[in-house]
Amino acid sequence: MSASKPINAKDARGQVFAAMKSALEPFRDNSAKAQVQERLSASVPTLIPARADLDSKGRVELFIEQAMRVQTDVDRIDTYADMPGVIANYLRRHNLPMRLVIAGDDRLVSTDWSESLIEVKTSSPDPDDPVGLTTAFAGIAETGTLMLTSDRDHPTMLAFLPETAIVVLPTDRIARAYEDVMHAFRKGDQPLPRSINLITGPSRSGDIEQTLQLGAHGPKRLLILMVNQESDEEPIPDIDVPDLTT
Repeated sequence: MSASKPINAKDARGQVFAAMKSALEPFRDNSAKAQVQERLSASVPTLIPARADLDSKGRVELFIEQAMRVQTDVDRIDTYADMPGVIANYLRRHNLPMRLVIAGDDRLVSTDWSESLIEVKTSSPDPDDPVGLTTAFAGIAETGTLMLTSDRDHPTMLAFLPETAIVVLPTDRIARAYEDVMHAFRKGDQPLPRSINLITGPSRSGDIEQTLQLGAHGPKRLLILMVNQESDEEPIPDIDVPDLTT
């Protein structure tokens, strides 16, 4: 029996690249892009759970119920001017430093923080920043989930690096289900962000001795501040679906 011929790494690499080039050849024109655009514009909604098919008040109540089921703290305020006092009380209650790193969102930056005695800075968070404050694009009543999008004024790490994350959510931006939010996002005029994050409760893991551990790979504490003040953005409309499932 003859010995097998040794594999030449250079030849193997060349074969891989040649196979990739051959596979991509049919898509070198714009046909693939056109196919994707056609599929996105003609997408058909799937079934949506009926439990979230409520009026605006019912959706707010369901969102709070679902969020609290996964160890999320929830506070309701009337206006953005109420944020400093409520956050200061929350920090004291949990024995946290009176320091915040906040998103560059105008609604947060223009708020008067002086009387709260909270030290505020606007930037991406550092590893030693204890509390981050940002805003959500939308809330999803079905599961009590936040949808956060990233841009220059909303660094992704604000909701992941500090041990405590505080997220501001206007109540008129709470949608029925995931499909409604994604449809509104795709139909909007804004460009796609670098990332879209769906957050349901603080970080958790059950891999350590089968015991639930909060803060395993992200914030161990999450506070949602729900603001009744009308937002600058339009409410998220319900998409038409063929039927609702229970």
